[in-house]
Amino acid sequence: MVETTNELLIELEKCEKWEQEQSDLWFWDKIGRLPFRLLDKVTPAFIHNKIGIILDELGQYIQSGGRYLSSVSSLSSYYPHKNVQSLDDLNTITIAEMDHAVSKLTNNRRRMATIQGASTGFGGILTLSIDIPLLLGIQLKTLQDIAICYGFDPNDKKERMYIVKILQFVSSDIVGKQAILQQLSLIDSLEAEKNREIISELQGWREVVFTYRDQVGWKKLFQMIPIAGLVFGAFVNRSMVSDLSEAGMMLYRKRRIKERL
Repeated sequence: MVETTNELLIELEKCEKWEQEQSDLWFWDKIGRLPFRLLDKVTPAFIHNKIGIILDELGQYIQSGGRYLSSVSSLSSYYPHKNVQSLDDLNTITIAEMDHAVSKLTNNRRRMATIQGASTGFGGILTLSIDIPLLLGIQLKTLQDIAICYGFDPNDKKERMYIVKILQFVSSDIVGKQAILQQLSLIDSLEAEKNREIISELQGWREVVFTYRDQVGWKKLFQMIPIAGLVFGAFVNRSMVSDLSEAGMMLYRKRRIKERL
């Protein structure tokens, strides 16, 4: 049996509380970014090129899904003890069961990101360029599978745009974060396009690029000592996938709750 209206309202309140917490950025988070401004001038050209490729890949992903697209047919693996074959079958699955499936998925992807970050960190500068597209692939796949667990189809172009917005949201500073959060809340509304804040969106994309560059810059510094590169690469990738999974879970569960209400 699915939840009652009162139970759904309680869960919705939890999601909205999380959103309010995300709209505030610690002062030290802003200050902590300043040293990386210097890294921009010493970062090799091939790293900048890789970041450019990331933006191209995101554009291709929105249009067609590219090589990253997950399949709804994987639903049965998320709910092995339920007879779930299609998104419509999720109408009988509770939010708590969906949360449990996403938690198992998140733990799996965190381990995968940790192993991948450690291996590319250990390889030094030779494997650093491989790390960026591999990490992006894990992030996109994770968000798509979270969407599927909550009953949303990543084959839909709107959902792929929503997923990229979540990726952008997690990487942005306060200006971009607030604008993106507003867009995410309007994704199912006809007012979405009317209420877009273009300047803040551009700031958000700027922060995405800075974040990728910052992570690469840290890895580059620590890879001078192989063991440090291994440990820090594992930590950074695990942390990024963890933060992204939390955002994806909270935002998608909110949409699912609102649909049921």
